Amino acid sequence: RAGHPVTLDNIERFVDGAAVKRVGDVTFSICKDVLDDMHLVPEGKVCSTILQLYNEDAIVVEPAGALSIAALDDYADVIKGKTVVCVVSGSNNDIDRMQEIKERSLQYEGLKHYFLIRFAQRPGALKEFVNHVLGPDDDITRFEYMQKHNKETGPALVGIELRSKTDYEVLLQNMNRFHINYTELKQNDNLFGYLV
Repeated sequence: RAGHPVTLDNIERFVDGAAVKRVGDVTFSICKDVLDDMHLVPEGKVCSTILQLYNEDAIVVEPAGALSIAALDDYADVIKGKTVVCVVSGSNNDIDRMQEIKERSLQYEGLKHYFLIRFAQRPGALKEFVNHVLGPDDDITRFEYMQKHNKETGPALVGIELRSKTDYEVLLQNMNRFHINYTELKQNDNLFGYLV
């Protein structure tokens, strides 16, 4: 947009093969002449694509290598009926990253949510939450709690995985109906980065 290379103050390095603070002058010159469009792809979408390529086609690809496939959905109407070639490159993916990739994918797809919940300091409070607030297919995937003997409530970090993203509204409705004191942690919150 600026018409020349710009140095960014900070970058997210998850898609490390494409994460640069400043594009090179030669690269910019070539791209300026041959590219029709520049498209940003959310990291969660890249993660979903990595998992899809692995699960459906047994292809192991690094995040930058999945970018072209990840962008296809956004161009569906433009490319319909046309021959399209996507370059899938780079299998420099450490198996230790797969849990993080799955986590980011679930969050992007709206299937994983994190909350700080203040539970009453009495026996059965968690059981009531599970029985009355969670849906039959909801799953607690993370639970960190420290009992506070001198307080009426104690905070817990709760990760909840849903079967369908449509279950999210039902979950929030149930928490409100049963007067659950909660704060949802969003991915762009500083607290989210610290706790999750």
